[in-house]
Amino acid sequence: MDFETIKVAVLIPCYNEEMTVGHVVEKFTRHMPGAEIYVYDNNSTDRTVDVARAAGAIVRTERMQGKGYVVRRMFSDIDADFYILIDGDETYEAEAAPRLLEHAYEHGLDMVNGARVTDRPAAYRMGHVLGNRLLTGLVTMIFGRRLTDMLSGYRVFSKRFVKSFPALSQGFETETEFTIHALELGLPVGELKTAYVERPPGSVSKLSTYKDGIRILCTIVQIVKLEKPFLLFSSIAAVLFVLGLGLGIPVVSFYLRQGVVPRLPTALLATALVLLSFLSFVCGLILDTIAIARKEQKRLTYLSYPAVFPDRR
Repeated sequence: MDFETIKVAVLIPCYNEEMTVGHVVEKFTRHMPGAEIYVYDNNSTDRTVDVARAAGAIVRTERMQGKGYVVRRMFSDIDADFYILIDGDETYEAEAAPRLLEHAYEHGLDMVNGARVTDRPAAYRMGHVLGNRLLTGLVTMIFGRRLTDMLSGYRVFSKRFVKSFPALSQGFETETEFTIHALELGLPVGELKTAYVERPPGSVSKLSTYKDGIRILCTIVQIVKLEKPFLLFSSIAAVLFVLGLGLGIPVVSFYLRQGVVPRLPTALLATALVLLSFLSFVCGLILDTIAIARKEQKRLTYLSYPAVFPDRR
């Protein structure tokens, strides 16, 4: 593949990556000649900016703290045919970038995910592996099973994907947004295995297993509410309806036999639960109509950008 025929941008969000960002930039300069390499600094307090600039990267700054804000800024500022997003911690395989890009280009894919594989326990701790599997399983159960590593920070995107991506998250949950955006719109996606290694000595991870896991789970719930409100609210309605029937049937049965209501508070609670279930169901119907309109708008934005295929060059 001749990379000179397309415009490629390498995007590296960074926060205090002085020890590693220079190596990442150098590797991509070597393996992706002709690509523009951007480092977006997110309020680093070390020499990240100086090291990245010395290595030859185009350095810019995003003041709002959080990877989601950085991704939003990068996607807004930069124009290219394809975008390679990678963390600046030197844990991902830069040598795989041409392979990921070629796969996207040759097959007309809007996103190629770098699924992490490693034999080093220090690189991918068991808690992170289990959390990733649980969260990926939850998302694929709701939106469709097409990826195995939803939380990978190594991806190739098309211009169509980038310019139609809403970017609503603030932090590391942005990877979840990538996956759901692709699955919800039915975009052509792919996944290739890439090597994953631990950070070099002295480099500190910014991830928090439990805190970030909870934030990602909350993001999934929030996106389900936005993208599949009927599923969420009809499920709530079903639970409320079953609870209402469970409480109300004995009261009604006793009333039909004896002619009196034995437990008025229980009867009122059962009535309230059934009414709430119908209200939740109606809310789901209304919000589902709004979600369809939002999906159509994102699809129209996606279609406003031409696809890049080998036969177009």
